[in-house]
Amino acid sequence: MSGQKRDKVLLNEMAAPLLAWYQEHKRSLPWRDDPSPYHVWISEIMLQQTRVEAVKGYYSRFLTELPDIEALAAVPEEKLLKLWEGLGYYNRARNLQKAAGKIVAAYDGKMPSDYDEIISLPGIGAYTAGAIASIAFGQPVAAVDGNVLRVFARYLADPTDISDEGLKKRRKAEIEQMIPKDHPGIFNQALMDLGAMICLPNGEPKCAECPLRKKCVAHKEGRTAELPVKAAKAKRRIEEKTVFVIQYQDKVLIRKRPGKGLLAGLYELPAAQGYLERKDALVYVEELGFQPLHIEKLPDSKHIFSHLEWHMRGYLVRADELARKAGAWQSDENCRLETPGSIDVNYPIPSAFAAYAPYIRKREEDADPV
Repeated sequence: MSGQKRDKVLLNEMAAPLLAWYQEHKRSLPWRDDPSPYHVWISEIMLQQTRVEAVKGYYSRFLTELPDIEALAAVPEEKLLKLWEGLGYYNRARNLQKAAGKIVAAYDGKMPSDYDEIISLPGIGAYTAGAIASIAFGQPVAAVDGNVLRVFARYLADPTDISDEGLKKRRKAEIEQMIPKDHPGIFNQALMDLGAMICLPNGEPKCAECPLRKKCVAHKEGRTAELPVKAAKAKRRIEEKTVFVIQYQDKVLIRKRPGKGLLAGLYELPAAQGYLERKDALVYVEELGFQPLHIEKLPDSKHIFSHLEWHMRGYLVRADELARKAGAWQSDENCRLETPGSIDVNYPIPSAFAAYAPYIRKREEDADPV
């Protein structure tokens, strides 16, 4: 039997055992309880780059504040970003709002049911459009993500690089040939759960629990550890930074980042490029316009973005009074002094600064004197 014929047979034998397994082992997830188009959409965008368990709390909070598409379209951007705080990749939230605005304007506030119309919305790619169309509207459309590509790579023992766009299109077409027309959303979710729970990455699948193990070629040939094949990512660039928690009276200095680029429009703790020793750190604080009285070295931290790493050194500084000479913070419209309570409620601080967020509330009177 040729490879193509073998694959076609295997694909046709896939649905029945997979659906039976899913009925017994499917995950209980809040967005599955009420799979409305809005709920499916929000959950799928949140789940990009974020673990399921982490998403649950954010999902509940988000829907409490923004229960429908009209509310999402109308919310002020800073409140939206505050609701998104901790999920990262903040352009996802901005694109959600752009798409919501388009839905309100063009579709009377209702998510369109047609796949081509869904994928035309900002921030919605082929996978998310497929998930919405199949789960919320029952359309026989594939939803192909990394989990699905991994399942198929092992099931068919396919050595093709799973980052190849041509492969993604081919998988989508294959699935849409075999997807059960009466419950496509369930089939897509079954594939998602199999990849997330059983056909795990990094050569550690739970083959003994897999409903497809009897047909899986990689399992039969002992090749699950070498599949899927994926090209190595480019090495991330490293930036060294010194982060400051500067307290004055009952407030802390924060700064809004530029409107474009990394973490655009979010608020951050002031930071200098490079690692500053204590003496230079004090000079930096004075140049901002503060008279430092106490300083404390904070733990080092690291945050990984897709293309770079921030390696951070931190200082907590107490300033009893402003320097006589006006500093940079006063002339910079992006800088502001805010109470910890106000920061908690109103200002989105990226998770890159999570290691230093607890010190925003800390009043360290026995810190090292200047």
